[in-house]
Amino acid sequence: MKVEIAGQDALIVYFADATSASVSAQIQLAVNNIRTQMADIIIDLVPSYASLLVIFNINQCDLFEAKSRLREAITNLDSEPSQVGELIVLPVYYDLECGPDLEVIAERGKISVDQVIEIHQQQEYRVYAIGFAPGFAYLGEVDERIAAPRLATPRQKVPRGAVAVADRQTAVYPAQSPGGWNLIGLCPTRMFDPQKQPSMPVQVGDRIQFKGIDREEFLSLGGEL
Repeated sequence: MKVEIAGQDALIVYFADATSASVSAQIQLAVNNIRTQMADIIIDLVPSYASLLVIFNINQCDLFEAKSRLREAITNLDSEPSQVGELIVLPVYYDLECGPDLEVIAERGKISVDQVIEIHQQQEYRVYAIGFAPGFAYLGEVDERIAAPRLATPRQKVPRGAVAVADRQTAVYPAQSPGGWNLIGLCPTRMFDPQKQPSMPVQVGDRIQFKGIDREEFLSLGGEL
């Protein structure tokens, strides 16, 4: 674990060279500790795959003191991944009607479409980062049997709520946008709503489980086809 200067009012903590469930859990524990122990000087915390950016109030604390306090807050962050983050269940309507890449993934993995759907629901995913667009949560890691590379040519329009896979990650598109991930279903849950507090149902470090629903339930939950 390394703490480096990222500006006159910012420090960045590198937890590892690559992400994993345990690294993500450590980052979430660090966020909790820093918010508690450094609340008087913290302006913002920006967690990512294997790092955490800490922005502090330079008018209340100099860089040397902030670094010292940060090191103290992140000492002894040992924890099992299962002990950290909220478990959030997201409903998904899996069907060829809204998952045009289900068959491609099935053929690639030499399994059936039903198996692709079953495997995607079996895994518990960690929110590694939120980016690309507000509410776009990068979730990992997908079972190797349903991992698939990004499309060679991205789609110009991917619908809001599209559940997708790219390499060993999965995600739910929070709004209509271009996208090159493989689409396998639709989720009726709004991943970003600026009218709500909090505006996103998930945060970095949370654990996500997908649960299959039928077409009727999807529409009753506010989903759009």
